[in-house]
Amino acid sequence: MSMNFLELEQVARDWTYEAGEKVKQSLENPIHIESKSNPNDLVTEVDKAIEQFFYEKITQHYPDHLFLGEEGIAEELTSLEGTVWIIDPIDGTMNFVHQKYNFAISVAVYHEGVGMIGIVYDVMSDEMFRAVRDSGAYLNDVELLPVLERPLEESIVGINARWLVEGRNPYQNPLRALVRDLRGTRSYGSAAIELAYVAADRLDGYICVKLSPWDYAAGAVLLEEVGCKISTFQGKRLSMLTPNTVIAGKPQLHKEMISGYVGEEL
Repeated sequence: MSMNFLELEQVARDWTYEAGEKVKQSLENPIHIESKSNPNDLVTEVDKAIEQFFYEKITQHYPDHLFLGEEGIAEELTSLEGTVWIIDPIDGTMNFVHQKYNFAISVAVYHEGVGMIGIVYDVMSDEMFRAVRDSGAYLNDVELLPVLERPLEESIVGINARWLVEGRNPYQNPLRALVRDLRGTRSYGSAAIELAYVAADRLDGYICVKLSPWDYAAGAVLLEEVGCKISTFQGKRLSMLTPNTVIAGKPQLHKEMISGYVGEEL
């Protein structure tokens, strides 16, 4: 590990805290809301402003770095060559709008396709989950321990109930069977937070039928640092350029969820 990624992570942390302050200030005023692909796919001017903030910082300080963000402020990327920042300015926009809670800023840095830095900042609870590849993962300044396995029937997994009732979802029945066999499920409404919770041993696993790279790019770095697995439902490596099915968890549970439930090619 060359020092530059540890130094870069410190810069990324500082920017993320600064962005978090901007988000908190924005909550003092009415929020302008639009919908994107469907009425429940919300975006606010705050999402756009925070993405713009990061884009300007990165292009100013690291002009040779590339940028991939949810709101599409930069040109579309066709590869992960070089150093790429993958950013979700507000992951959990519906929570941000409705609850003013349970949303995160997700910042990842990938170098030649490998996740080097992952930061998930739960703004309102002031919890920053962070990791640099091969240097451990932390919650604020406390190092996260390698995770402890629990059997599937004693595990709690993050999953949105929508996937259990969505008739067009081909994984509906396997997911229902899995949910019946688990100890319990939770849904926090932010993929980034739920992946960070797996890394911090607050959840044993997390499943989503469709996510975009900015939802999981930072979480993937956190998970790998504590010995967890993240992949597609078929156990394949996640693309950082296109949407994927996502399944994350402690190694044995991850394997069981795939082999016993969702791993069938549909």
